[in-house]
Amino acid sequence: MAVSMYQASVPVFIKGLTNLRALLAKAIAHGEAKKIDDAVFVNARLYPDMLPLSGQVQIASDMARGTMARLTSAEPPAWEDDEKTIADLVARIDKTIDYLKSFTASQIDGSEAREIKRKIRGQERTFTGVNYLLQFSMPNFYFHTTTAYDILRHNGVEIGKLDFLGSLD
Repeated sequence: MAVSMYQASVPVFIKGLTNLRALLAKAIAHGEAKKIDDAVFVNARLYPDMLPLSGQVQIASDMARGTMARLTSAEPPAWEDDEKTIADLVARIDKTIDYLKSFTASQIDGSEAREIKRKIRGQERTFTGVNYLLQFSMPNFYFHTTTAYDILRHNGVEIGKLDFLGSLD
């Protein structure tokens, strides 16, 4: 059985974002239990030259949203990166999931060979749809969701690998 572009994208992004939302919920509970201000987590970073948690969640959201739009030859909707609280980040994730759910398999399937042009670090790159999804978007999405996990874990939130993976069914 072949895996379709839709199967390799929308459900995968939704699961990753759903798991990220659950990690953020654990951060909220941890912060409340330990009397840690939300801003500590939202602004936390692993290293001074890395983006904070807020940036990691924003880019993961942008990757999912932008990929799906581009696979359908649409321009992704522009969203402000103005989240200040964990609840704001959760709302962004929910908004992204709602956007992803608006796509149907018939819109995405067949986009394997679609030409997608993107500027990356100032240089224009041309991808096929399948290469854009599997070699650019998914690795970036997982990089930023993993970094968000790492920031939360580094800051004492009690999460583990199964929290990142979510349900395995």
